[in-house]
Amino acid sequence: MKLVCAQTHLNSHLSLVSRAVSSRPTHPILANVLLRADVATQRVILSAFDLSLGIQTSFPSQVEMGGVLTLPAKLLNDIVSRLAEGEITIESDADSNHVTTITSASGRYQVRGMGAEEFPELPKIEEGEQTNLAADRLVDGLRGSLFAASADETKQVLTGVHVSMQPDGLEFAATDGHRLAVVTTIEEDVPAETEPQFDVTVPAKALQELMKMLDRQNGNAVNVQFDQGQVVFEWTDQRLTSRLLEGQYPNYRQLVPRQFTHQMTVDRRAFLSALERISVLADQKNNIVKVQLDNVGQQLTLSVDAQDVGSGREAVPAQISGEGMDIAFNVRYLLDGLKAINTAEVQMQLNTSTSPVILSPLGNLKMTYLVMPVQVRT
Repeated sequence: MKLVCAQTHLNSHLSLVSRAVSSRPTHPILANVLLRADVATQRVILSAFDLSLGIQTSFPSQVEMGGVLTLPAKLLNDIVSRLAEGEITIESDADSNHVTTITSASGRYQVRGMGAEEFPELPKIEEGEQTNLAADRLVDGLRGSLFAASADETKQVLTGVHVSMQPDGLEFAATDGHRLAVVTTIEEDVPAETEPQFDVTVPAKALQELMKMLDRQNGNAVNVQFDQGQVVFEWTDQRLTSRLLEGQYPNYRQLVPRQFTHQMTVDRRAFLSALERISVLADQKNNIVKVQLDNVGQQLTLSVDAQDVGSGREAVPAQISGEGMDIAFNVRYLLDGLKAINTAEVQMQLNTSTSPVILSPLGNLKMTYLVMPVQVRT
C-alpha cells in the first residue's frame, strides 16, 4: 500500500472513527482502526468497530498502490494530530510484518499494526426495512430527547432512545424513569401512507455520535436500514452502525396527562438564567429547587434553602392561569429540559404538586418534556 493524503483530512477522519474504538477491547484488534486504500476511487476508507458501535468514513487521496491494514487507533491519532499541516505519505508492503511508515515534511514514523483479516466486518443488513430521513430533522429529534435517556446500565432498554414512525412524522422518546422527553419531527417529503414501519430502540451512545456527525451535514438525506438486531445510518461518505436494544420500551404515551388545571408561560432565557444562578446553591445540598406560582403577582419565584450553606431566591415574570401553587423539582431536570428547547417562550402545564408536569416549547418543534416533581417535607 502507498498513498499520499492531506494531514487535515486524515486527522479529522481519524478523530471521527476513533469514537467507535473500544477503551477496553475484548480483543487486541478492536483497539485498531482499519485503513483501506482504493486505487479505483482514489479514496481512503477508515473503519472502527467495538462490536456494538461501528463508524466508517472516507476521504479523497492519491492512492498509488491499494491495500488494507490496521493500526493502533490511539497511537495513530496521537501521531497524526501532532504532525504539521501538509502532505502525509503512508506506505506498507507485504513483507513489512505489519509495519507501516508514515512520512511528513518534518519527520518519519513507523507503527506496527495487525493483520486486516482479523478485523471484524461492520454489520450489513441484507434483508430488513429501510427509509430515508432528512439529516436536520434527525438532529432536531435527537437534540430534544437524548438528554433524558438513562445512564443506568441495569435499565438496559432505557439507556437508548425509542425512534418510531408515526402518522404525523418521526417520533423520538427517551426516559430515565424520572422524566420523559418526546419529540415529533414532521416528515413532509413522503406521504405518510408510503412510509415503512420504523420502530426501534437505539443506544444513546450511538445516537450521540450520529448527532455529532450529522451536525456537519447540510440537510442531506440519511438512508436508514434496520432489522431485529441492527440499525445502519448511511449518507454521502459516512456510515454508522449500531446494535439495537432488546426489550419492550415502556408505553410512555399513557404517562402524559390529557388535561391540566394550571398553566404558565415564561420567557425561556429568563427562566433558564434564574435556574442556573440558583442551582449554585442547590448543587451544594440536594439539587432541589422550590417553585412558587403566583397567579396574583403573575410571577414565579424560585427558592433554595441549603442548610449550613445559605439560601437564594429569584423572581421571574410569567403569565399564570389557575390558582397559586408551590412545587419542587430536581433543578438539573429543569435545566436539561430548558437547554434542549430553543424557542423564546416555554409553557408549563400541571395539575398538582405531586403529579407529572409538562414543559413544551411555544414554536414549531413539537416537543413534550415530562418531569416528576419532588416531594418536600415542610
